Amino acid sequence: MSVAPGQVPADAPGILSGIRVIEEADETAEYCGLILAGLGAEVVKLEPPEGAATRRIGPFLDDRPGPERSLHFWAYNRGKRSVIGSVESTDLLANADILLTSRRDLDLAALRAKHPRLIVARMTPFGDTGPWKDFKGSDLVHLALGGIMMNCGYDPDPALRYDLPPIAPQLWHAYHIAGEQLMVGILAALLHRLHTNEGQELSCAVHEAVSKNPELDVMSWVMRRAPLYRMTCRHAGEVPTHVPSIGHTKDGRWCIAAGVSVRDQANLVPFLTRYDMQADLVAPGVDADRSARNVPGSGLGRNEKAAHIAEVVQRFIRAHTYEDLPWREAQAAGLLWAPLRKPHENAADPHWQARGTFAEVEHPEHGRSFTYPVSRWLSTETRWQPGRRAPLLGEDNGHRFAAAAPSVPARPRAAAPPQFSAREKPFPLQGVRIFDFSWFLASAGGTRLAAALGADVIKVEWKENPDTRLAAMAPVGGRAARAAATAPLPPVTDPDMGGQFNNKNAGKSGLSLNIRHPKGLEIARRMIAQSDVVAEGFSPGVLQRLGLGYEALRAIKRDIIYVQQSGMGGVGSYGRFRTIGPVAAAFAGTSEMSGLPEPAMPAGWGYSYLDWIGAYGFSMAILGALFHRDRTGEGQWIDSSQCESGILLGAVPVLDHSANGRVWSRIGNRSPYKPAAPHGAYRCAGTDRWLAIACFEEAEFRALAQLAGHPEWLADPRFATLAARLANQDALDAAVTAWTATQQAPAAMLALQAAGVAAGVCQNAEDRCDHDPQLAALDWLTEIEGTKIGQWPVTELPAVKLSATPGHAAGITRRGAPGYGEDNERLLGELLGYSRAEVAALAAEGVI
Repeated sequence: MSVAPGQVPADAPGILSGIRVIEEADETAEYCGLILAGLGAEVVKLEPPEGAATRRIGPFLDDRPGPERSLHFWAYNRGKRSVIGSVESTDLLANADILLTSRRDLDLAALRAKHPRLIVARMTPFGDTGPWKDFKGSDLVHLALGGIMMNCGYDPDPALRYDLPPIAPQLWHAYHIAGEQLMVGILAALLHRLHTNEGQELSCAVHEAVSKNPELDVMSWVMRRAPLYRMTCRHAGEVPTHVPSIGHTKDGRWCIAAGVSVRDQANLVPFLTRYDMQADLVAPGVDADRSARNVPGSGLGRNEKAAHIAEVVQRFIRAHTYEDLPWREAQAAGLLWAPLRKPHENAADPHWQARGTFAEVEHPEHGRSFTYPVSRWLSTETRWQPGRRAPLLGEDNGHRFAAAAPSVPARPRAAAPPQFSAREKPFPLQGVRIFDFSWFLASAGGTRLAAALGADVIKVEWKENPDTRLAAMAPVGGRAARAAATAPLPPVTDPDMGGQFNNKNAGKSGLSLNIRHPKGLEIARRMIAQSDVVAEGFSPGVLQRLGLGYEALRAIKRDIIYVQQSGMGGVGSYGRFRTIGPVAAAFAGTSEMSGLPEPAMPAGWGYSYLDWIGAYGFSMAILGALFHRDRTGEGQWIDSSQCESGILLGAVPVLDHSANGRVWSRIGNRSPYKPAAPHGAYRCAGTDRWLAIACFEEAEFRALAQLAGHPEWLADPRFATLAARLANQDALDAAVTAWTATQQAPAAMLALQAAGVAAGVCQNAEDRCDHDPQLAALDWLTEIEGTKIGQWPVTELPAVKLSATPGHAAGITRRGAPGYGEDNERLLGELLGYSRAEVAALAAEGVI
């Protein structure tokens, strides 16, 4: 009997134990280094004599600035070592596996010639080629140009005009997105090197990574020319409803109550009736179709009935205090409810304590420990490494680093001719097969990344519980109609022609299989015997109850890798909680983090950010477990949590509460910790046009004042210094807006960038798809053809250029997402030897 996830000993290794990383990185890539350290790699941070610039980003311990007191630096450099030096001045690369860098001035050819096994992973703001390659970036500017901000913010007024700017998610949101995607590329490169001894170069542009992250806007535009409206604390959608999915408690806190489908109503009305607060709501009749699911943000029309239901729920929430709100009882009734927690509030929750999500990390120089989030999944053979506190500057200058470990012979994979992608280079996941029970974005997106990297991903569905296929649908009239469109097009209703499904399942094979049928279960077992990974995104325990729990899987194949992802994780007291991306975000604390300061309500994030972050983590778990297995022969069971992925992103406010007792408060689009002013989104000429501007240095503000034709700003005592501008931001924002309101946003951006000021248009999907020359230069979309949906662009994920083993969205199938059960005959014939007649008989019997 194997241990369950989380029961491994405290000294269990990390997935990347024995890997050494040299990090010479700025704020854009430090998060990626943190993930590498958490997975067990030894990360050596190279710093200049004055220390990394991130040591000067707040907040600070006791609000006293200093290079050893930055909570930002602590959060992003936990578990690393510090050596004063540079790539040119150190010989550490001779014994390194990975160079993680933000530099663009390195001689990559010389580095690779000297260290052919080295993986060089670079993060750049805008890439190495294209007209914007030398633009200045910042977290705010990337969130603007990447489309995130135009998905996030507050409802428009009744005339559908926006009287408030789009809101940037906080904090370091852009760099988290890019770091996650670069991390997936690094794991793929490590797997390739393990089997070939070949290093390679990786490059990730923050702009490209961020632009691919919104959930629905790109495919809605690509497929049907449909723009989305941002809405308060819920998904951007085609038609604003003016009724948020969050409700206000009587003492000023918030609760999310998502879901208004027939299935949700069937659970909601009896729940409210217990409290005599059902108002005029009536439960659906016995004949109502309860199978349909809501796909957040994909509604195509106003629904006053749904709005009324949401308003009745808000009455109920207003009748309670935050502490007394019966959200647990609502969850037990099958409702998608959760409190909007502040980031630090999860640290005391027994569920996360049971999972080891947080740890007390000792800081000997301060004589105490501080609370950090340190883990995003549990497993049976490896564990996330909390590591020591962030290093003091140059703390490891005298450390004697061990020589490189001898290469571990990789476990050979099934012999087969190498698979080449549509880019005519080999895939990194040669010979890997994934039996894929994933669905929704948080898990299906993870196996989509694996498919793009060359895994043979068999997507398993059954008609009684299929994946969400009805979102961002293909238009009536197909590609020709889209090419001629000047307004949004009507959608088809064929579930094999969903653009969002195509985008998150490209490159996979499709198998329809009823594993509740004995013959279906036997087929699953026989296919799993020929697979490397079983991936699933069901509620915890579903596969166990169907006879495919981990022990049953190990009996089929001793070294199987089983990766499951749920909203809250299987271990702990919340395993059966119902979650979707916004519910996980509410619980993780991320929804409360974004928006204007109180008394404004939270703006939240207008797309399922934790679906994508969950997907990246799901992919990392799969690739990391493959790397561990191919080095050791051990499979494992990984219990991944979507919510936990979000908790890890809140390390700074968690630390601030632990160190300073401060509760996070929203900051809108401002930047108090890396001080900048102006720093915000400013209205421009036109309808809903905005320009993000970030001035961190005096030279940038001087350039802005001169370009705007307002040199008097420089003499105004309110604006004369950065400290003065920070103290007078309302007046400064009004002055900047008076100028930007007369400007066309794209022209103003180009002029500001030419003057050395970080600026970016708040781009929507049309801007990115049709007008952004930098994304076009980076080939951010890939044309692929689906059997029924036809040829359409999808995003190329991850947004990492691998020099030796580039991925491709079409995977080994060289096509888009599969139609329902599209590959039944081929898969059953090739893998299990069924004849065409036998396959037909299985279909007639309801097995497939």
